[in-house]
Amino acid sequence: MSTTLKSYAKINLGLRIGPLRGDGFHSLATVYQTIELWDRVTVTAAPAAETEIVIRSNHPWVPTDWRNTCWKMTTIALEAMGVQAKVEIEIEKRLPVQGGLGAGSGNAAATLEGLAAELAKTHGINKLDMTARLGLAAQVGSDVPLFIVGGASLGSGRGEIVEPLEETPPVWCVVAVPGVGVSTSAAFRDWDALQASEISAQRLTDNGAPSRLEELSRCVAEVWPRAGSSGVFSSFPSGREGLAKNPLLALVRTGIENDFESVVFPQQPLLRDLKLALAGPSPDILEANEADRAAYAALSGSGSALFGLYLTEQAATAAAKRAEALGAKALLTKTLSRTSC
Repeated sequence: MSTTLKSYAKINLGLRIGPLRGDGFHSLATVYQTIELWDRVTVTAAPAAETEIVIRSNHPWVPTDWRNTCWKMTTIALEAMGVQAKVEIEIEKRLPVQGGLGAGSGNAAATLEGLAAELAKTHGINKLDMTARLGLAAQVGSDVPLFIVGGASLGSGRGEIVEPLEETPPVWCVVAVPGVGVSTSAAFRDWDALQASEISAQRLTDNGAPSRLEELSRCVAEVWPRAGSSGVFSSFPSGREGLAKNPLLALVRTGIENDFESVVFPQQPLLRDLKLALAGPSPDILEANEADRAAYAALSGSGSALFGLYLTEQAATAAAKRAEALGAKALLTKTLSRTSC
């Protein structure tokens, strides 16, 4: 027997980078949102005298040893539960590698869920409540916990502190995947170099300050409904009801940004072009219909994937065609609620 789960992707609605911390990580503030794109992860576990982990994948770039996030998750989960087992993990890769969509982190979260289900069957144990799973997830990677929570969530700390936000209606989304990859560690190094440069010193003086990180949290607090709230915001024009009734879309109208764009776009101009293509016709074009424009377009994480959010399927389909015209693979999808993950 085995357990098979969908390992969903995520996008970042705004991402602020703070100062380098003592543990070598940067402070972050972001809103995570899972989307209906996924890998498939299959986990099989059987009792064994000593732990053995076997990983297989249909993608040649996926490591099958200790470097794989699924391997790391399995190791620490078994140790935490005091269990030894032979664990086999099959990763059907459909999401881009180094795309900024959290594919590896999602795989790790799915592995944890699958492993817990398998051990409940084979060992008759269930020691992993939500708190325990979040703790294990944070040990593997900064954005692994978001996939344990799912849906929309506010990320802080180094990204591993996840506060679930209330569910929102699904929104059309186009993910553009160019033929290049972006290393997250390299993007952070470039960000640090940019902050340290004399030319950018004055412009970036406040980027690492706590207020910079708190800015996004304040935007969330202003537009996201809390318990008992109607979730309707009256400050948007009557022609954009979709923005007014959906806090996710209301949030992106506050002007949130992804700080990684300032270091990734200069090195990869194609990514800037793709963002413009996803955004849609310029407002300066008289015949341009506002409904054809994205409510928001941005780099996801450190990239290289970008995404746009749209009020209609027609607008999303048109955006996908614009991205494909630039040589990118365009994936039409929707945002995913927590209950659907």
